[in-house]
Amino acid sequence: MTRLSSAFSKPHAALVTFITAGDGDTAANLDALVAGGADVIELGMPFTDPMADGPGIQEANIRSLGAGTTTADIFAIAAAFRARHPDTPLVLMGYANPMTIRGGEWFASECNKAGVDGVICVDIPPEEDAELGPVLRVAGIDLIRLATPTTDKARLPAVLDGASGFLYYVSVAGITGLQQAAQTSIDEAVARLKSYTDLPVAVGFGVRTPEQAASIAQVADGVVVGSALVELVARHGSNAAGALQDYVASLKHAIVAARKA
Repeated sequence: MTRLSSAFSKPHAALVTFITAGDGDTAANLDALVAGGADVIELGMPFTDPMADGPGIQEANIRSLGAGTTTADIFAIAAAFRARHPDTPLVLMGYANPMTIRGGEWFASECNKAGVDGVICVDIPPEEDAELGPVLRVAGIDLIRLATPTTDKARLPAVLDGASGFLYYVSVAGITGLQQAAQTSIDEAVARLKSYTDLPVAVGFGVRTPEQAASIAQVADGVVVGSALVELVARHGSNAAGALQDYVASLKHAIVAARKA
């Protein structure tokens, strides 16, 4: 059993949390996510031209890049995290350019050495899987794909082909952090996706409150929260760890209680 599969085999939905590498005190913030109860952590690779991220994460990218964060820094952060937290899954999330500019083999090797469990690349579609997919699979790194409200039954098999770890359902046809899908549409989408795959289905985009997280946790295998956490880092700067831990703990409590109810 891998770290990711273990995270999704608990009696409650997995809480998947996202922050941007190099924004604030990343090591302390990652530790706070774990302490608060995060089951999976996504670490964002800052990029100049993100296509899926709303203003909050865009601003985090700018802060991180402005501080001089490099890809080497991100792998150092990941390796240090793995040394401190041997059991918590870590997923790198970002865009093709930083992942492929030195070649997919290099990126996969660095992921392996740093103890990264999975990769989400927003702008490499399934048809271009050869750019990164084969080398990640050889290295034992899960390639996590995205499904959206516009992913129909004709498209879904291509999305699932070669996917592993979990399926990330983007619950709104838009960018992160600005809107929340109606729960009825999430219920229907998760049921549809589960009829096509045995992969865990995690739902994200627009999840902000414990109540929203609990509702999603009743039907999905995972709940992804990102923009709300990144905004806490923006608000508290290098002292964000305490606020992050408290907020994540409130989400985790709601998610665990949802299944019990």
